[in-house]
Amino acid sequence: MVFSSVEFLYFYLPAVLAVYFLTPKKFKNAALFASGLIFYAFGEPVYVFVLLLSCLIDYFAGLIMSANDEKPKARKACLGVSIALNLGLLGAFKYTSFIIGSINSLFGSSIPLNIYAAASNSLFGTHFSLSSIILPIGISFFTFQSMSYTIDLYMRKIEVQRSFINFAAYVTMFPQIVAGPIVRYRDVSERLEERSVSASNLSEGVTRFTRGLAKKVLLANNVGRLWESVSASELTSLPAATAWLGIIAFTFQIYFDFSGYSDMAVGLGKMLGFDFPENFDLPYISKSVREFWRRWHMTLGEWFKSYVYFPLGGSRCGSKKTIRNLAIVWLLTGLWHGASWNFVLWGGWFGLLIIAEHFFLGKLLDKLPSFVGWLYTMLAVVFGWVLFQTDSLSSALGYFGAMFGSAGIFGDRETIRLLSENSVILALCVFFASDAPKNIRARLEEKFGSSGVRFSAFAAVSPLVTLVLLAASTAYLVNEGYNPFLYFNF
Repeated sequence: MVFSSVEFLYFYLPAVLAVYFLTPKKFKNAALFASGLIFYAFGEPVYVFVLLLSCLIDYFAGLIMSANDEKPKARKACLGVSIALNLGLLGAFKYTSFIIGSINSLFGSSIPLNIYAAASNSLFGTHFSLSSIILPIGISFFTFQSMSYTIDLYMRKIEVQRSFINFAAYVTMFPQIVAGPIVRYRDVSERLEERSVSASNLSEGVTRFTRGLAKKVLLANNVGRLWESVSASELTSLPAATAWLGIIAFTFQIYFDFSGYSDMAVGLGKMLGFDFPENFDLPYISKSVREFWRRWHMTLGEWFKSYVYFPLGGSRCGSKKTIRNLAIVWLLTGLWHGASWNFVLWGGWFGLLIIAEHFFLGKLLDKLPSFVGWLYTMLAVVFGWVLFQTDSLSSALGYFGAMFGSAGIFGDRETIRLLSENSVILALCVFFASDAPKNIRARLEEKFGSSGVRFSAFAAVSPLVTLVLLAASTAYLVNEGYNPFLYFNF
């Protein structure tokens, strides 16, 4: 699939940017809309209609809601229809196979899921049949993004958008349509109507895009090879040290993959005249799980906080309801990421830890040395990634077993080989996942950030570094055959 590779996004950009900047001002949103549809069509062309349907649902829901501004029941009905249809689309494509497979498993069915086979049921056994449905790329992102418009409109936080082209340009904006950040309409409503791109915006956008590209192709792809090698091993004979090495590699891979894409999207947004929200803030320096989730996939956390947690009452309704509200949010967070019991447990794992931190564990962590809080958080996150990345509960349990010595071997020659061959990339990942680069930059700016020759020389370094990273990333893309983004699957 062409669309699943980073190469396509990278080499698609020059043509899109050229057309966009040459397009007259009044047609720029139409150009954005068209470029988003073309970009999306390279994945699964037929699912462009799903994307358009999501746009149409919320666009017309907004118009009808606005036309009935003085009728609370009509406005609530519009919101209900919007949410029901969007969640219906998401559920039909993402969760149908999971639900029916779970029912079949519960009632002892072993019939393969086949959409062309007839459904049947009996008094003592249930055997539904449904083929594996191909998931529209990024459906979790664009449905949540589109829904935020009607919810905010109902809450009177925004004004109705009467131009379908402008609204569709917002939903289908290609830099972040398939893997975030989740951009709420209120974040870009003013820029949809009026925007410009200055030389500094363009320079900042290119720098940010290049940084994200380098994260993806130079760090995530290379450390990901280590995880692929370990995950392909037989779990029953996998040494404990190798198992830990593998999941640590995945821990870095998913961070640099996803945060790299988010950086690319933010950079592209600046090139197009938009300011997209930040999605990552060095999550691996966190001292608690709550802090981790304030730094990881921040736009998803804000979405659930604004549209689920707070409407349920947040933490203002007593302990029992606070536990209920947190449990609902984290069950939904797990399911948003994927339709399998692994993701349900992954969400439940973090929900349990956050509930514990909310009531007692957080106070204990505050009293302990910061290193203890960091170590606890990283262990919790690493254990979570095992649930996230393994494809079944049995394989997750098998991997946990390997991590804790089920093979009876701590390490072997293969462990030493993998560690020695990947020591440099692992060290680079540790460095760039920490706050060390930011601290070094701050000290350099403090030292050289004054007028004169020294400042001019320092200022020239940044574009030079950007050029080197761009050249290195381009060379890597030319030589490598397949570079998918992990979060395109969600």
